[in-house]
Parts: sequence; structure tokens; C-alpha cells
Amino acid sequence: MLGIIAANGAAENFVEAVEGALPCMHHRGPDDSGTWHDQDVVFGFNRLSIIDLEHSHQPLQWGPEGEEDRYALTFNGEIYNYVELREELKEAGYTFNTQGDGETIVVGFHHWGADVVNHLRGMFGFAVWDSKEKKLFLARDQFGIKPMYVATTEAGTVFASEKKCILSMAEALNLNLDLDIRAIAHYTDLQYVPEPESLHKNIRRLESGSYGFVTPGGKIEETRWFEPRFPVKKVAAGDEEAVFQRIAEALEDSVAKHMRADVTVGSFLSGGIDSTAIATLAKRHNPDLLTFTTGFEREGYSEVDVAAESAAAIGAEHIVKVVSPEEYAEAIPKIIWYLDDPVADPSLVPLYFVAQEARKHVKVVLSGEGADELFGGYTIYKEPLSLAPFDKIPSPLKRVLSSVGNALPEGMRGKSLLQRGTMPMEDRYYGNARSFNYQQLERVLREIRPEWDHREVTAPIYAKSKDMDPVARMQHLDLFTWMRGDILVKADKINMANSLELRVPFLDKVVFDVAETLPHELKISHGTTKYALRKALERIVPPHVLHRKKLGFPVPMRHWLAGDELYGWAKENIEASQTDHIFNKAEVLKMLDEHRVAMNSGSGPDHSRRLWTVIAFMVWHGIFVEDRIDPQIDQRQYPVDL
Repeated sequence: MLGIIAANGAAENFVEAVEGALPCMHHRGPDDSGTWHDQDVVFGFNRLSIIDLEHSHQPLQWGPEGEEDRYALTFNGEIYNYVELREELKEAGYTFNTQGDGETIVVGFHHWGADVVNHLRGMFGFAVWDSKEKKLFLARDQFGIKPMYVATTEAGTVFASEKKCILSMAEALNLNLDLDIRAIAHYTDLQYVPEPESLHKNIRRLESGSYGFVTPGGKIEETRWFEPRFPVKKVAAGDEEAVFQRIAEALEDSVAKHMRADVTVGSFLSGGIDSTAIATLAKRHNPDLLTFTTGFEREGYSEVDVAAESAAAIGAEHIVKVVSPEEYAEAIPKIIWYLDDPVADPSLVPLYFVAQEARKHVKVVLSGEGADELFGGYTIYKEPLSLAPFDKIPSPLKRVLSSVGNALPEGMRGKSLLQRGTMPMEDRYYGNARSFNYQQLERVLREIRPEWDHREVTAPIYAKSKDMDPVARMQHLDLFTWMRGDILVKADKINMANSLELRVPFLDKVVFDVAETLPHELKISHGTTKYALRKALERIVPPHVLHRKKLGFPVPMRHWLAGDELYGWAKENIEASQTDHIFNKAEVLKMLDEHRVAMNSGSGPDHSRRLWTVIAFMVWHGIFVEDRIDPQIDQRQYPVDL
């Protein structure tokens, strides 16, 4: 999806630029490509055909009787309840020209206006141009599963599913490509670039759960249409079973909707309950279900055996991809090119390889992302309960205990408990990833300011959750930080890099409506996480995964960076990187050597997360800024020189 609304009514001047940028995201849609324009807008699209294979070409035009060409659509994603919406809109008197889900958006927009987003179950980033009202409508799904980058200059406003498309149009748009030092600091702190930022100062993202209107020559007027409230409902003793049943029914319905496709749908399968639940339910709709997983050539860092056991238990054919350290290092530049901005999550690489393997067999896969955020799956969510006694301590005494905790030597038992117990949640919890504390950032970054701390990102989110219970506040924060900054970025970008559509049934509005109301007793309870979800799935998933600890795709990064596998590669990349104005490279190299000594001696700091965060950025900078690193993308498919 790509387009521009011109500021001066001369959209035809940008047709060539849009056509030239489309190959940058050929991987998102290798089946079909097209452009459309009028005097105000140019739309471009690359299609991965999933539904209504022979029709539903984009950009798509539609209009009511007498205004047949009033609207134009370019749309990235899937609408899973499009069948039901089509029937509802037909009853309201509308006619359809295709059997696809995209046309439902246009007709729905004509009927409901901007409120169409509240009727859609799915993942989406789309643009609808209303040629009569001279307004462009942009929207993203509630969780941010599908991306949308935007930039506004005097030439107009451009939007795209991939930032590299906008980069390739920079000259035509007269777009300044200066880096955003503040966003670099946030990335280094958190391991991802938080929305709505990107690493380029003048390119931003339309936020998850938001829509915007743009008129020729204007800026985007953005509105948040989805705000999770977590209206927790108490569950009376004896009523738990009814709750578990509602969860199971919602998830069963979601998987059924997510299986809608005119192509084969497979499923990723790790050793945990989330992906196993999705695969088990998917098997009901596809008796020949294929499942996929990945592992490494290192003992203790593979879920292959457990995943294979799960696949056998549900009767699915299972396919495994094992990744070597050499493959891992070789793939990194290509993966970072696909990401647009770096995400310092080592699991990106095995995901890339398992997606590559899956694409040989299927065009769509299901996965278990989102279950932890919705149902309370992270162990850290237990912390408010363990720290509850501190809430009864008077503030003066709490300040004394805080001072005592800060004064204790590092590593001394009780230090962390005193520090965290006397600290407000807003200062204590920053989401599921933070690479550096502020003192470490000062040593590594050339430019860092106190106000660029992670709290600059989290404070506005916390301000909206003051009335929620502590566990819900942590979930709420993760929905807007870690989930949309890391989990969903890699879910979209890495799978689409392989022209593979990933669908996430847990992140469905019907499932969320149930999960949002759960009290913390049904999330963190009986010594486990996701208690209600586990109870709901007792009669669905194989017993061996029901209470198994979540691992995802564990990566032996700490060992590889200290050993022959990646130490030399890491040192070479740090030394070659032209980022001396951004990072103190001497400090980074010192961290690398400290890490190597610590891992080989069994004593000392583990810097692997911090190192990987910096190195991933350096590779990104080498590709997009220095033009030093060749990501090895097939130039016959991607001819645009960035």
C-alpha cells in the first residue's frame, strides 16, 4: 500500500515516483501490482492474493449508483468478518462488484463514515479517497498489526506500508531525511523505536488504533478510535467455568474467522500453549494442517522436540528449520533492510528462516502473538501482588527504605526488593524490554538528555490507566509499547519479507472483549500466569504443554557473542560502523570484551542485549545511511537505489 495526496492538485507529477517506489515492497505483494490516480491522489499497490484471487485488484474503485467512481481504496491486511459485513450492507441496499474483503471497507466507509473501523474484525492499514468530499481517510487496526508510515511536505502527504518506499520518493517530495536523535535514544533504551516515531525525523507512523483525515495541502488530523479500558468485572465463586467457556468460544470463533482464505493456511508451532492452542483449533478447519518451527545448533536452545510432540498429538504434519550461527549472521543485513527501522530482538532471525521455510508450502500462517498481553502471560505481571505489602507502608518510612535499598551493595539480597517495593509503578515498570539504564546510556550515546528517558514514552500511557488495577496497568502499557514496537513489527515485517501472511487470532476484537474484563485473580493465580486461558484450553491442547513455561524462539545470543560464532563478526561491524558521532564506540568495544570474559569465566556482566541493540542499529546505519552494507536483496525485484 502506497499513496500520496498532492498539495497542489497535480498528482500526476508523482505517478512516476509512486511506480518507482512500489518495487521496494514487492515482497509484500508479488502476485499483482498497480497504480491509479486522479488530479489529487496517486495510489499504488502490490498484492498478495489471499481472498477472491481472480478479482479484488487494487487500487479498487467503488461508488453508489450515480457516483460509481467516487471512492478509491488501497488496503493492506485482511478483514475476517467481511462475509457478515457484506450481508449487512447488502440488506442496507448496497451492491458489490467483487467477492473480496477490501470492497467491504469502501462500502462500509460510505455507509458508516469513519466509524467503519469499529465494525471491522481484522488487521489493516488502508486509505480511502473520497473524490467528492476531497478527503483522504487513513486508518490502522486497533492493535497495530499492520503498519503505516506517513510524511508531509509542501508537496503533499505520502503514506506507505514500508518506510523504504517513502525514502525512495524523498527527492520527488523534497523530504529531509535527517535522523531523529531523540528516537535513536529511545531505541537504544527500549530495543525498538516507539510509535509514532521512526529513526527519520520527518517520517512518522499513524498510531495503532487511530485514523486520520487529510485534505489537499493539509496535514493529517489524527483521532484515536481504540482505547483499551480494562473494565474489570468481579467473578463470583462458582462462575469461573462460565468465564472459561466464554474465552474458549471467543477463541474458537476467532480461529474460524482467521482460517478464511482461498489459499492454504498453516500454523507456526513452538512448545508453548499459545501457538499450540491456535494450531489445535486450526486443525479442526484444515485436516491437512502443516505446522512449522525452528531451532538452533546448540543444546538447550531449541523447542523442536516439544513442538514435534505437540504436532503429533494434534495430528499435524510438522516441518522444522534448524538455523546455524553462520546463517544467522549472514541474514542480519537483509532482515534489517526488511524491518525499515531496527528492532533489537534476536528472535527475528529464526522467525525469518521459519517463515522462509513455511512459504515453500503455504501462503498464510497463524500464530499465537498477543496471548500474553491479553491474558496476563508475563511473569513480571505477578510483581504488583508480591509488592502489595509495601502499599501499606507510610510514605516517610517508604522513603527511608528506598534510601537503604539504594545504599546496599549490588547483588546483595533484598536490595532489588527494597528498591522496587518503594518505587512507583510508573518508574518501576517500563514494558518488557529495556537494554540500558540512564547511566549506561550516558556512556554509550554521544547525545543524551534526561528527558529522553524511557519515561518520556511511558508517562502518557500511564496517565490513561490511573483507574485500572496494577496488573491491568502493566498489560495496558505493554499493548502500546512492547507489543506494537517489537512483537507486531517482527510479525508483520519478517513474514511479509517472505511474502507470507501472518494472522494472529488472539488479537481479535471479540477475544479482547472477553480478556479485557478479567480480574487479576483469573490472570495471575494458582502459581501460574494466564490462568483463565489455561483453564479454557484444558480440553483443547495436549496436556504436556498446558503449564509449560513460555520460551518462544530462544536464541543463544549471549554465548555466540562471546564465542567464535559471532564475536569476530560483532567486533568487525562495530569498528567499521560510521556512527562515531552517535555512539562511543570505544565503550561499545569495551562492553564486547567484558561480555566475552564474563561468559567464558562464568563471572561478570551479560551485555548481550545491550550489544545486540547497538550492533543492530549500526547495521541499519550501514544500509540506510552509509550505503556501506549490501543487504543482498535481489535487485531484479527491488531496483530502487536507497
